Amino acid sequence: MMLIDAFTAIADPTRRHLLEELRRGPKTVNELAAGLPVSRPAVSQHLKVLLDAGLVSARADGTRRVYTVTNAGFLKLNIWLDQFWDAQAS
Repeated sequence: MMLIDAFTAIADPTRRHLLEELRRGPKTVNELAAGLPVSRPAVSQHLKVLLDAGLVSARADGTRRVYTVTNAGFLKLNIWLDQFWDAQAS
């Protein structure tokens, strides 16, 4: 069970920006924070929301955590959205 709804998670523009960056490849908090006008702790908080929603995952790399997009989390969004495309075809 997801702790945070994926739609709630992607409602925030900063989190959408983080997802766009992660779509291009795995990144650390420092790499993600470099392109944003928010602090590293704020980026970490946004990543926690995305983690709780199942949209990203993290793995340890020494003392750093590397974040990546989780396809399974987006699959649930796609399935939900696809029902509307299917309804228009009927």
